[in-house]
Amino acid sequence: MSAFARFPPRLQEAIVARLGWTSLRPVQELAGEAILDGKNAVILAPTAGGKTEASMFPALAGLVQREPAGVGVIYIAPIKALLNNQDERLETYAEMVGLRRFVWHGDISDSDKRKFVKEPSEILMTTPESLEVLLVSPRSKAARLFADLRLVVIDEVHALAGTDRGAHLMSVIERLVPLSQNDVQRVGLSATVGNPEQILDWLKGSSKRANVVVDPPKVPARRELSIGLYGTLGNLADEAATRAAGKKSLFFCQSRSLTEMVAERMRGRAVEVFVHHSSLSLEERRSAEERFAHGTNACIVCTSTLELGIDVGDLDAVFQANAPSSVSSFLQRMGRTGRRANTTPNTTFYCEEGEAVLQAVALIELAREGWVERVAQHERCWPVLVHQLLAMTLQFGAISAERCWEQLRRVPDFRGITVAEFEAVVAHMKKEDFLFESGGLLSMGQKAERVFGKKNFIELYAVFSSPVLYRVVSQAGSDLGSLEQGFVDRLVEQMSSFLLGGRAWSVQQVSHSDRIVTVREAPRGVKPSWGGFIPQHLGFELSQRIKRVLTESIRYPYVDEAGYQHIEAKRADLAELLSRPGPAIQLDEERAHLWTFAGGRINHTLKYGLELSEGWKVIADNFQLRIEGDGVGHSTVRRALTRISDASYWNEEATRRALLARLPRYRLSKFQDCLPEPYALELVERYLLDVEAAVRWLGTIANAR
Repeated sequence: MSAFARFPPRLQEAIVARLGWTSLRPVQELAGEAILDGKNAVILAPTAGGKTEASMFPALAGLVQREPAGVGVIYIAPIKALLNNQDERLETYAEMVGLRRFVWHGDISDSDKRKFVKEPSEILMTTPESLEVLLVSPRSKAARLFADLRLVVIDEVHALAGTDRGAHLMSVIERLVPLSQNDVQRVGLSATVGNPEQILDWLKGSSKRANVVVDPPKVPARRELSIGLYGTLGNLADEAATRAAGKKSLFFCQSRSLTEMVAERMRGRAVEVFVHHSSLSLEERRSAEERFAHGTNACIVCTSTLELGIDVGDLDAVFQANAPSSVSSFLQRMGRTGRRANTTPNTTFYCEEGEAVLQAVALIELAREGWVERVAQHERCWPVLVHQLLAMTLQFGAISAERCWEQLRRVPDFRGITVAEFEAVVAHMKKEDFLFESGGLLSMGQKAERVFGKKNFIELYAVFSSPVLYRVVSQAGSDLGSLEQGFVDRLVEQMSSFLLGGRAWSVQQVSHSDRIVTVREAPRGVKPSWGGFIPQHLGFELSQRIKRVLTESIRYPYVDEAGYQHIEAKRADLAELLSRPGPAIQLDEERAHLWTFAGGRINHTLKYGLELSEGWKVIADNFQLRIEGDGVGHSTVRRALTRISDASYWNEEATRRALLARLPRYRLSKFQDCLPEPYALELVERYLLDVEAAVRWLGTIANAR
């Protein structure tokens, strides 16, 4: 029996009469069968492939067959914009079978929220952070609201899995499910993920239900792809404005500053230009979305804010400035096009420099080979452990450490943390006054209330979402402007420099307690760069594919002449060296270049290993190590690599201590200060290094000699 045949008659009639559908898509049939059978599931389908209906139709079927007492289904989106975008669709689907849905986030009025709490809708739409607010607030009466909760649907699950926000969401869900009389079913929706089985294992949490990945066969489709090298931002914007004329397009950029610069240069041409990024107000972004949706000659220049499944109407073209850092992002962005009949998914890459051409080619070739990044899984997510400890003291007023641990140990992202380590965190937080203990119960300490308690604990609730502004002041105390916390967290004192107000500034001091960045004017000739910031890593597979581009002799038909000439020049310089067995070492008068193409984390691991072992100065990026020091040469670098290729070298206590002492004190989380130093350093180590992968790579180099 088909899934559609198993739907109750009221839902069948609504799908046919109200929506005009004559059948379900394959993914909707398969997902409907899995969900109706009570299985946890990850549902995979391209953007606009019908994933929402694949999850919500069987969810509605269950609600129609047996109406819940309170909320029966929660739909979770990673960002409010996607939530708002899906609101009308889910409202239509609910109303056509006599049910209701309610959207809960920070922009919804208190009066509407009170009405919902008094008379809850069967379907709740929310974000991870807003769900926690709902759980913690004594006015929400969560125990009554969720007593009959049956199903949680997480849209764009790949955007959450493997991140702090994903760990936070899983912890909130695990705190929520004990309130329900049911084993709450989990369903994740995704367009692109390389390891769906592992994502499903993470998503199921403590659920005892059977699991299934719904991944119908993909129909091969034609794609229109092109890569051009334009040399300057002005040339790039000129060409994009010309091609955008008469079309509806999205132009993705890798940073807010680049977004603004590209949009500025495109304005005044033959296309209406809008801007969309997280620093803009909600009103500005919504205005851009609405005006764009009703236009026919318009381009939104945006960051990843429009990468997820937000519907801005039918698109003719996707443009990309330079290249994204993952195949997943590339496919997600390209998937915004080709939705109408007789149209083709497409992406045009506009590259400022040759390195972006190489990266774009590698992304396209990996996608053609069917490869997509695996979502990393973390089992020692320290910042969220601290966050959830504080959140539970807020929820219960006072709670025992034992009860906290009993709850937190169920979360997949904390599986690697032992009870002794948890107790060490609690002891440290009590010592630093983040927690207070009385009568065996923990409550929030005065320091935590000072740091996180402003505006009714918005600092605690919004830690993963709402931007926080830092003032930028000169050493003389003059106010120069403001920066978002996400940007400030990447700054390193006495190292970083950045542009503000058209001038270059060097960072002197960052005060997170006062939210002030003190700067001095950068000396003439100092070019602001990302060298002193937290590195932006490319993965091992993407970096290795770039190496293959340089060692193969293919003429890619989608690359323009300027881009191809750059590829050929790089091949002439490196192809022979990279094709030899063993480490690819290139010497010049000042240094040795070790070309690894191993990605940022492996290369930074090698950097610290060589510095500790040999005392050399090493600068690492995604593709090479630049090594300076006494005796640097082919044979000495080879011997050094052999020395650090043994896993026992990294496991020695002296190496471990020296390595941790060298790590830069990057601030990766607001909750870093709540952690004992070893765990705070572990955060930085996990971001920057991968010893296991580095040793593995060194082994392949040794075997190739």
